Amino acid sequence: MPPPRLMMIGLDGFELGIAEPLLAAGRLPALRRLRERGAAMLLDHGPARRTGLAWEHVSSGLAPDDARRWAAVHFDPATYEATQRPVATRPFAAGLGRRTVVFDPPYFDLDRAGEVRGLVNWGAHDPGVAQSARPLGLIAEIESRFGPYPAKEWIYGFVWPSAERTRSMSDALVRAVEARTDIASWLFAERFPDWELGYMVVGEYHSAIEALWHGVDPDHPLHGMPSADPARRGVERVYEAADRLLGRLIARFPDARFAIFNLHGMGANNADVAAMALLPELLHRHAFGTPCLRPPVWDSTPDGVPLIAGAGSWESEIGRALPRAMRSPGRLRRRLAGLFGHARAVPEAISLDWMPAARYGRFWPDMPAFALPAFYDGQIRINLQGREARGLIAPDAYDMVCAEIETLLRQCRDPLTGRPVIASIERNRRPARDRAPSEADLLVLWEGAPLGLVHPRIGRIGPLPYRRTGGHTGGDGVAWFAGPGIRPGDYGTKSAFDVVPTVIGLLGDRGGTLSGTSFQRQIEAEPDLALA
Repeated sequence: MPPPRLMMIGLDGFELGIAEPLLAAGRLPALRRLRERGAAMLLDHGPARRTGLAWEHVSSGLAPDDARRWAAVHFDPATYEATQRPVATRPFAAGLGRRTVVFDPPYFDLDRAGEVRGLVNWGAHDPGVAQSARPLGLIAEIESRFGPYPAKEWIYGFVWPSAERTRSMSDALVRAVEARTDIASWLFAERFPDWELGYMVVGEYHSAIEALWHGVDPDHPLHGMPSADPARRGVERVYEAADRLLGRLIARFPDARFAIFNLHGMGANNADVAAMALLPELLHRHAFGTPCLRPPVWDSTPDGVPLIAGAGSWESEIGRALPRAMRSPGRLRRRLAGLFGHARAVPEAISLDWMPAARYGRFWPDMPAFALPAFYDGQIRINLQGREARGLIAPDAYDMVCAEIETLLRQCRDPLTGRPVIASIERNRRPARDRAPSEADLLVLWEGAPLGLVHPRIGRIGPLPYRRTGGHTGGDGVAWFAGPGIRPGDYGTKSAFDVVPTVIGLLGDRGGTLSGTSFQRQIEAEPDLALA
């Protein structure tokens, strides 16, 4: 007898610490049922979480070292151009021999999985692929039945300065989860009912956490803003709506096994300002002795945290602090940058000129070290002779320059707290000459969330306003496996890369070359232990 079919549901941006009080209050009944009657475990994503490619790790089943991709940012040493690249790996479901249907999984390239049906880039947070569907008419069919994605403008919402915009974003995200629920139920039960493997991802957790974290974190410097209370309510409503989605699908498919998971948790954002603006300015001043970034005078909290008034964006506010020649990246390139994440198409190379770090690119050929655009921790590239087209640093001076930059960073202090801004600096141990286009030479992990820095020689930079209030700083991820033949219990902590091999094992297959190890045999039991 073949094993039951299986549905994977990714909870993109889910944070267990937010769910816990809601579970205790009985506000997440589907998750509480999974916890009580499924196989539960924490997931350790390890250093791979810093890549920002969690859903590529799921869709490919590969860790960064195996996929040879350590970031979505691609640096060309011949042109000194940094761009954002879409997915470059083959989905694990390709060639699996199972009837597979997908709905909105990020970084799942349908073109590389010709037998898979479904839709990608409907409302995903950081989709990593162009919108496409199989069959081709599915996009129009879904829009005709359910309308367009209801929260398109809020996928990367910037709302903390405004309580009204915060409420609007929250309402739209809840509507988006409800639409996702209706589409998923129709897609898997009516449109493609013969699936053996279903794979969908709920992206609204991610959009909510990054924009609304200050509402659920009483220690966040912006928790006293008028937007904080509607932000908290918005996050909780998204969690409740997503729980209804889970409950509806579990009830709709009682014959199926479920794998419900997120690879790592979420927390306060500690990297946007530091990696996107402070670090490139610091290295520019270190190289040339002159500033580019001259912040205007913003209103601030009593603790000195700068505030943005009205409907201004973070990018426009930081743009005002840069020289006029660095303010406008060009309408076409800026439009392409804005398309990534909620567009009909993702170009092969997406401009990052919206990010302050990319505006410094004109100086990189003349700098010994420079900060690459980064969405998470700081990424520093050494301008190495024989690797970069206009390299300044001789190979025998590489270690010395790395040490010099590390010292520079460790001498910096946060002007608001007086504390060091550096938690740790990791030096890439792979051969420098063989560095991949997505690799940096130095990885900078920030202490706290520095909005500014002071260096004894270079002086003061910032403070600057927050961009996203939430980020990828939480603890372990979490997974629940449930359904016919799954043994309930707490299974401790597993590698995040074990999820895909386990899914494949539960389908009765071995799969191809994958980075993790299946724990299928640990959680399988007799069918009478099913989730009823």
